[in-house]
Amino acid sequence: MSDAAPGLPPAMPATGPAAAPRPVGPLLAGFALDWAVAMVLLVVVSAGVATAWMVARALAGVAPTGELDPMGQLLAAMAGVLVPALALYFWRRRADAGECLRSRQAAARPRTWLLSLLVGAGCFGFATGFSALASALGLEPVPSNLGVVEAGWQRWPVFLVLFAVLLAPAYEELLFRRVLFGRFLAGGRPWLGLLLSSLAFALVHEPPGLTANGLAGMLQLWLVYGVLGAAFAWVYWRTGTLWAALAAHALNNALALGSFLAGAA
Repeated sequence: MSDAAPGLPPAMPATGPAAAPRPVGPLLAGFALDWAVAMVLLVVVSAGVATAWMVARALAGVAPTGELDPMGQLLAAMAGVLVPALALYFWRRRADAGECLRSRQAAARPRTWLLSLLVGAGCFGFATGFSALASALGLEPVPSNLGVVEAGWQRWPVFLVLFAVLLAPAYEELLFRRVLFGRFLAGGRPWLGLLLSSLAFALVHEPPGLTANGLAGMLQLWLVYGVLGAAFAWVYWRTGTLWAALAAHALNNALALGSFLAGAA
């Protein structure tokens, strides 16, 4: 049976058509190594950027408070995922000429961007509706990044918009979809990759042990982030270009940020 949805072409992995399934063991081992490297780099780079920012602020005459300010948190978060994404891409999952050509061809199809638009808007609708349902049931977890977003909008609104709508989607798609999910896509095991990369996406956005939310709140946020990660991976898989997943992610973030600002006004 064809996996093509009505009105859409057959799914074309960015790594080439009809990838034959490979043994699961080596794929899981590769994923585990990628994830371990990413987490080590995330911790080391984030801590290094946070320390450098605090030192720079102190040298500029700003009285130390013992806590990292919102701008420092944004920079540490950005570098903490950007560096692993670039390192793993160039070291482990660099695109060849054929993949780049297929990506450009996919990006030239109007239906690629239509699908990206529908998924991006659908992700925002899902997250909003699910949060409203959970709120009606008495669950109102606070995302770990909410305080940084609030403070960032008050002090650095232009940078916050660039960060949320362009920068974060770019490096997150490179890491979670191109590197982590892409390994399974190339290995002919897209559904397993979709599951594992989406779980990783959720855990990075709401790290266990570093959140004030209880178990029920964490599970709700993990579910939302996991569904979003799966949707972006599906767009990448379906269209054959990471640009489509990036666009869907950016649209979701833009709508979410706009909704937050409208509610805060």
